[in-house]
Amino acid sequence: MTHLCFMSLVPGAKSLLDLLASNSILLLFTIIGLGYLIGNIGIRGFKLGVAAVLFVGMAFSAIDSRLALPEHIYVIGLVLFVYAIGLQSGRGFFSSFKRRGLRVNIFALMILGIAAAATVIIKEIMGLASSTAAGLFCGALTNTPALASTVETAEGLTRNLPNETAAFFVHSPVVTYGLAYPFGVLGVILWLYIFTKLFRVDFKAEEAQVLEESGGGTIESRTYRVTNPAITGKTIEEMLGLLRDPGFVLSRIRKGDTILVATPGTVLSPGDQIVAVGPPETLESARVLFGEQSGEQLPETAGPVTYRRIFISNKEIIGKTIRELQLHKKFDATITRLRRGDVDFVPSLDTVLESGDRIRVVARRENIDALSKYFGDSLRSISETDYLSLSLGIVLGVFLGMIPFNLPNGMVFRLGFAGGPLIVGLILGRLERTGPIVWGLHYTANLVLRQVGLVFFLAAIGTKAGPGFVETFNAGGWNLIAAGAVITSLFAVSAILVGYKVLRLPMSAVMGMVSGMQTQPACLAYSNQQSSSENPNVWYAAVYPASMIAKIMLAQIIVSMILMGR
Repeated sequence: MTHLCFMSLVPGAKSLLDLLASNSILLLFTIIGLGYLIGNIGIRGFKLGVAAVLFVGMAFSAIDSRLALPEHIYVIGLVLFVYAIGLQSGRGFFSSFKRRGLRVNIFALMILGIAAAATVIIKEIMGLASSTAAGLFCGALTNTPALASTVETAEGLTRNLPNETAAFFVHSPVVTYGLAYPFGVLGVILWLYIFTKLFRVDFKAEEAQVLEESGGGTIESRTYRVTNPAITGKTIEEMLGLLRDPGFVLSRIRKGDTILVATPGTVLSPGDQIVAVGPPETLESARVLFGEQSGEQLPETAGPVTYRRIFISNKEIIGKTIRELQLHKKFDATITRLRRGDVDFVPSLDTVLESGDRIRVVARRENIDALSKYFGDSLRSISETDYLSLSLGIVLGVFLGMIPFNLPNGMVFRLGFAGGPLIVGLILGRLERTGPIVWGLHYTANLVLRQVGLVFFLAAIGTKAGPGFVETFNAGGWNLIAAGAVITSLFAVSAILVGYKVLRLPMSAVMGMVSGMQTQPACLAYSNQQSSSENPNVWYAAVYPASMIAKIMLAQIIVSMILMGR
């Protein structure tokens, strides 16, 4: 019906639809292009962004069921996206468990349990079959692997039932999933938008605070005179050992008329002038440590000492800490600043160097060229992706996703194409390298891979959901859509309030956490548009694995009510 209406309204529509239906590549990039165009349209400050690609895909397949992209496009996009997210977030994911990650995951599981309980209550009120309710739960929380396990479980539990009854239990989850899914995506985005306005969130202020806590943000250099008798006669290494976390680095030192590179073995003497580099708040502790701030600023390039900004492109360096490099012994040099992505920060000796990092090195003039060669300093080199490590990592992820885990009552659980690559990506992102293999990707390459994977996924999954949504909607599915919206809203509101008010996370982290609990890349894409920090990605990855596993198991529990005649 929709197909006929569209052809009657648009001249030449039939030939256009035939062309798109016969060429999946043309269809894919048409959906992506229109999605980006629509996503950039703002209404009172609200934009769908890249999430619009999903709804354009749904609209195309609703107009004509032939406009469905092959499943391998959806799978390829999903695998590329989650693997890139894992690589980028690996270090932050594991470090988060040292702080608040475990507590956050416990809250996430509790909120998902509440959503499952609400689904069962709605099932009883509306008199729904257990399989219908399970599909509603999967759609409201947008988890395709949970839907797949629901269908598989329903098939196993209904083998001894009459054919028509068994077919109903197997197919009904797919129908209700298609009805609840659109609001499952759009509803979470709307609630995130509403609460950012309600709480008057200032993302720039949040990012500044995160940078301050991580040692990023504004970096200054100040010169101090050594007048503190407690540190005179000590080496710089011994002096810094008095501080738990200095937050600044030492660049150069003047002894009499001679300017030298400040290395760990440099001995401090009364009257020495030394340059410290770091955020303003840490430089105040440097003033207390050395004694007083000097009115004289040591020149950056004077005598035998100079500096240079160098790109990290040497694979032998990537994945190692600054401490491991022992630059002061090899080159009489020190690293004072590091730029990663769009952020400058003062590195510590335990900072791990990544491909594409741009470091500022202070060294003796005669060693500068050797340092550039040592670190690589090649833009062309960092622009070339290591497809061997990329392919190997994805293969490992896909294999992990295929492994079956046996559960009670004969149920089988698999991590799938989403969970397997993500978990492997997180592990490899934390390892950085294994022998000669460098797992990490340059920041820009990772970002491109992430975006390509995301738009492929959104376009393809959109064309899968469109037809079922329209059919059930026309058959009077308003009550099921409303029920799904209630579950989605209960989940989203609870998660946002808990994250922001109870856990006191910055809103950018809350948005990533909610997107991860929803296991929804489209929500993550919206979150990344609101905040330029990596917070959404880190917290998405922190809760995604546990949330996905929990939703798969909860959906199977709901559909297993078939055994109880419910």
